[in-house]
Amino acid sequence: MDFLSGIVDSVLSINWEVIAQLSMVAMIMIAGPIVVFLLAALRGNL
Repeated sequence: MDFLSGIVDSVLSINWEVIAQLSMVAMIMIAGPIVVFLLAALRGNL
């Protein structure tokens, strides 16, 4: 039972706010080149 409580404690001690912020920054950084690629592929006017 100590093994399971150790796993639960480690999951609860993760700083989820930092993970969420880094995920949002990564999505924003990936979105830029995706938009440029889509505009170029569809012959959009930049």
